[in-house]
Parts: sequence; C-alpha cells; structure tokens
Amino acid sequence: MVKYLGLGLLMLLLLLAGGIGGVYLGAPAKLLDLSDQLLGGSPAELVAEGHQYGTSPRQRLDVWATPSNAGTRPVIVFVHGGGWNSGGRSQYGFAARAFADQGYVVVVPSYRLVPETHFPGFIEDCAKVMRWVQDHIDEVGGDSKRVMLIGHSAGAHIALMLALDPRYLAKAGFDTQNLRAVISLAGPADFYPFTTAATTAAMASAPDPQLTQPLHFARAGAPPLLLLHGSADTVVKPRNSEALSAAIKKLGGDVTLKLYPGASHNDLVMALAAPFRDRVPVLADSAAFLLAHEQKRQERERVEQGRRVSDSPDARTDRVLGN
Repeated sequence: MVKYLGLGLLMLLLLLAGGIGGVYLGAPAKLLDLSDQLLGGSPAELVAEGHQYGTSPRQRLDVWATPSNAGTRPVIVFVHGGGWNSGGRSQYGFAARAFADQGYVVVVPSYRLVPETHFPGFIEDCAKVMRWVQDHIDEVGGDSKRVMLIGHSAGAHIALMLALDPRYLAKAGFDTQNLRAVISLAGPADFYPFTTAATTAAMASAPDPQLTQPLHFARAGAPPLLLLHGSADTVVKPRNSEALSAAIKKLGGDVTLKLYPGASHNDLVMALAAPFRDRVPVLADSAAFLLAHEQKRQERERVEQGRRVSDSPDARTDRVLGN
C-alpha cells in the first residue's frame, strides 16, 4: 500500500509540475519531502526538533542523524532557499536525510524572513545557528570542529556570505577554523543591480548594495568552496557562480565550479530527494567534494603533528644523543 501511495504522490508531483524538469517549481517543498519519505527508505531521523537559537518564533532548528555508535560525526548546516521570504525547516527533511545517510549530523534551521527582517538579518540568524552548533552539537553526536555549510538559492547566498565575510561568524562567536567547506547550490553571488521584487525587498535597505554581494568579499583565505549551478537556470543565472569562481581563483583560493547541462534552478535541490537523484548528481558530487577535502585536511594535520613532534625538545635531544 505504501508503495502505491508513494507512486501516486510522485505522479501528482509530475502532474503539478508539468514534467520532471520543473517538479520543485510546481509543487511545494513539503510534497517533495513526502515523496522522499515514501520512496527513499532512509534510516535518518529527527534527533532534535524545534530547538531555539533566538527569541523569534522563526529562530528554531532541527537536527537529523542516522542511528550510529561510531562516535562523533561531521556536521552539515543546510540553509534552505525561498527568496529570503519563504520556506522553513520542516519542509527540508529530504535534504537532511540525504546528507545524514552520508554519515553527517545535519542541522536545518528556519531563519527570519522578509518582511520580519531584511539584509543582513537572515545572515545574522544563520551565524547564530553556527554558534549553536559550536555549543551544542556534541549533545547529539556531532563534531563541532568539523562543520560544513550547504545552501540552495537564497540559502546559498547566506552560506556564501558567512564563508566570505568573516565578520558575521566572528560577531556570533563561532571559531571560523572549524568551518571546513561550503557548498553553494544555484547561489546568488553577483546580482546587483537588483532586478526582482524579492531581491529589492530583501537587500535594498543595505547602506551599500555591494555589502550584499558575495562576490564583493571574494578572498583567498575562505573555506574550500564548491559552486554547483544548472546551465539552464533562469532564476539565478550561472554567471553568478562563474564570476565568484573566477574571482577566488584569481586570488589563489580553493574553489571548484561545476555546471550541470540543461539543469534548472530548482533541479539542484530537487535532486537531493530520493526519487530524483539520478537526474543531477548533486548529492554524489557534494559528498565526494566534502570527503576529499576532509581527507586533505586530515593529512595536513597529520603532517603538522609530525612536524611538531619532530621539533619538540625531547626529539631534538634524542637526535643529539643518537637515539
């Protein structure tokens, strides 16, 4: 029965969307989440729900993980999209389950939206989420020293701003050394002048519009960045990721750009739901990027630890004595 209900829901999604390419546009994220629950078979579960990280009703977060006795696990903070004016944590269980199945503890926050707040309020909220992770994620099996940020659309804008303008995380009291990597899914990085009602409403109150642009803060010392974008994205055009990638590369930073031929704006987040993962390899590419950079980081730490041991007073004495 569950199988047939799942297939029925999938057909409903397709009918609402008018075809596979626009499913997410034609149906709410909550329906996409339901299809993932029915057809995905993920063992991931909510281990904390509705935790407050601020005083606003929107300042709450959920934590997802799979059952495990493997000790602490790295953490992903997934920031949802929605034009800075819609969306919420309860709609994005499909994204949390996707990454929890890869071995991460996943935090999905809601944050204040327009008109309750405007730039930079939503960025400051997500900086507070990072501080909450630093202070509390060990209580649910996460490693506060291995934190990754992933966002889609407006959520990717927030993630990029946190990664590139260090003032937000510093103000929140988060140790930026523990932000290991950032992944942007169809992220707005270079979108001034503002040409849509959503961007104008969210950003126009900024004293300097350049302060709203991730590209303005491109720097070599940013965490490793993976910029994923669909070549057919007409909502946030691919040039946003292309411009940011070029700027960071020119400065000598660590950035990877990948364009998916024919993929639309919402295809990238839709591909995190189990029924649609074979359309665009967002999950596989993200998981491979995070694993590769974690392995590089661990190797650098091993080398550095060996160097410190070699330079210790005891080691120098042993070399003098021929031990």
